[in-house]
Amino acid sequence: MNATTEPGLYRHLDEMAPWNDELQTLEVIAVSNEAPQVKTFTFRSDNQTWFRYRPGQFITLELPCEPEPVLRTFTLSSSPSRPLSISVTAKAQTDSLGTRWMFDNLKPGMRINAFGPSGTFSLHDHPAAKYLFISAGSGVTPMMSMLRWLNDCAPWTDVAFVSCARSPDDALFRKELELTGNRMPGLSIDFVVEERSGAEKTFGHRGRLDAVRLPLLVPDFAEREIFCCGPEPFMAAVREMLAVSGFDMTHYHQESFGVPKAVAVETAIETTLQSTDHDTIEVDFAGSQTKGDCLPGQTILQTARASGVRIPAACEFGLCGTCKIRKISGEVEMNHNGGILDHEIEDGFILACCSRPLGPVEVEA
Repeated sequence: MNATTEPGLYRHLDEMAPWNDELQTLEVIAVSNEAPQVKTFTFRSDNQTWFRYRPGQFITLELPCEPEPVLRTFTLSSSPSRPLSISVTAKAQTDSLGTRWMFDNLKPGMRINAFGPSGTFSLHDHPAAKYLFISAGSGVTPMMSMLRWLNDCAPWTDVAFVSCARSPDDALFRKELELTGNRMPGLSIDFVVEERSGAEKTFGHRGRLDAVRLPLLVPDFAEREIFCCGPEPFMAAVREMLAVSGFDMTHYHQESFGVPKAVAVETAIETTLQSTDHDTIEVDFAGSQTKGDCLPGQTILQTARASGVRIPAACEFGLCGTCKIRKISGEVEMNHNGGILDHEIEDGFILACCSRPLGPVEVEA
């Protein structure tokens, strides 16, 4: 039977439950080209559920690569105001195993596992009267999620958007941004490109965003809540530019999947503990019927791997939420970075990557 004629496909939202990553997988329904080596993949639930998330959040996809699956985190470029599907926009680097697999293999009708949504990079967590979005390259994706939500739900919002790219051809979502600018009276859009093509010699501002250009493009930037996303060197330059200008950095937010410095320090401490103390704590992986010995300083995830128990994990520092498991008994110390919600903790869930047992522990994995 054709998917468009399946009985019950068109259901009211109040007849559907939210998507649950423990129960449903994602089905690819569309793949579209955005720019050279950039594609948008659109998914729906395989069980007719709707997607509940905050604009700017991300999900983790489990990609069935060979010889074993890999986990990759992608920001959602779609908006929760359109809850029957979600989209991720990915750029395939030559050395990127995960995204290259997606480009070569993901087709409409295929199903893959996913975890999330997670993340705190969202304007919903930082409401303000005026916003400034600054992006570079594929860092535009969370900005598109937030802007699409504003366009649907609060089109009068005052938003300044500075989108940086290598060339006009690399300016992602350019046409949509230009059209949205015509529909949102409070939206101003400026493109900054490092080089122009022969056919578009007048497109955008040529050069790079710097301390001179930013005040010209957004004179009142100091009064705005700023969201920034792009390559780490780009975000570092924006942070320095704002700090030097006297901007109140408590109103600056950036998306980053890099390991926080604190985690690196914890890892060094953990290694020292492991090498100087051999007392262990028993971790019972009930779902796998396996028991493991956890060395002092080790996490549940590390113990699982040493015991041959597979727990999906992506970021491994408490941000993505992929390694979320239920704790049946025992106590742990968990220091996460936003990958788990308070109500999930109350329901007994922990993140295996950043939970260290304080005594014997039993988990469902």
